[in-house]
Amino acid sequence: MSYGTIQDVPPATGRAQVRFAPDTLPAPVSTHADEGASSERQDAPLLERVGSGFKSFYDRNFGLFLVFLAQTCGSVMNIAAKLLANDPSIKFHALQIIFIRMLCTSIICSIYSWYKGVPDFPFGQRGIRWLLVLRGAAGFFGLFGLYYSLSWLEIADATVITFIVPTTTAIVCFLWLREPFTWKEALCSLIAFTGVLFVARPPWLFPQTHRPSSDDPKVPVPSVSPEQRALAILIAIFGTLGASTAYATIRVIGKRAHSLVSVNYFSVIATLASFIIIMVHPDLHFVFPTTILQWGFIAIIGVFGFLLQFLLTEGLQREKGGRATNLTYVQLVFALIVERLIWGTTPPVESLVGAALIIAAAVAVSLQKQASKGEVKGKQVEDEERRLLENQAD
Repeated sequence: MSYGTIQDVPPATGRAQVRFAPDTLPAPVSTHADEGASSERQDAPLLERVGSGFKSFYDRNFGLFLVFLAQTCGSVMNIAAKLLANDPSIKFHALQIIFIRMLCTSIICSIYSWYKGVPDFPFGQRGIRWLLVLRGAAGFFGLFGLYYSLSWLEIADATVITFIVPTTTAIVCFLWLREPFTWKEALCSLIAFTGVLFVARPPWLFPQTHRPSSDDPKVPVPSVSPEQRALAILIAIFGTLGASTAYATIRVIGKRAHSLVSVNYFSVIATLASFIIIMVHPDLHFVFPTTILQWGFIAIIGVFGFLLQFLLTEGLQREKGGRATNLTYVQLVFALIVERLIWGTTPPVESLVGAALIIAAAVAVSLQKQASKGEVKGKQVEDEERRLLENQAD
């Protein structure tokens, strides 16, 4: 065989050799375009999945976010209300604070609703107007209980008492809608009210009562008699019954009324009720702010009060009661921080024990309700009108 010459080969053999000859192989075709197209095809579903994930997260948690914003607004408003009620230069009664807040809320609500063209504003649908009136009246009593207790109690104590609303709502549901009241709920009720006793610290139960301590001797702790504290606790408990009825009614109404219609009923009824009581009661009268700071507190109460009601009503219509309830406990954290930063006080051990008992009972009631709903869900569709928010506080 000579490597310097080309030999003739049969056609078939030649074709075979030509097919595998390196010099005759076709030039490799670039696959960058195919890889780019494949990458785009892979990126498109990825982007869609990411976008779908964000949308799903938004849909699942938007109501919860609104409830969180509402609780934040409520904490800011409570701070302003307590500072205004305890101002040594002038004494604002709880009813006047309610009047100021609800008057501002009704004005802002009316202007915004007319501007946005809210359907059925201001009276709502004819068939549910009595529910809207009930929601407004019950909300007024709940609001009065909160503001009166703020006049004599620390913010943390006044806030934690509102956490017995799950317990009082279970009682309201039993009496109003004939819903079952289990032995577990009864036990949680007993635990919750035991916690209230620790917060109230009556002298006959706690002869060695510990008062909130201040780290700054220049900031005096307000002096409250046992009788004043006991009355504030009783009115606060009465307020939780009103709040339970109000939030139960909100869930009964559902989406048959716009949230601003519900807020408007609440604000107008509370404004009229507080005004009439102040005018009729011989020992009450209107007082007017005398400093810029007091006017600022009033503005905060009015604006943040409206935001509280609007955001809370919107959130409750979108969110399940159990999840919303768990988020309301951040109010206690806010209250403890505020007590520390503004007044420099630390709650006594009895208050902390009472807060733990009340929150534990509230969480237990919430879990009990969620478990019972989970059992019924696979058997029948629950009627929206019979769903109640058993775990919120005004």
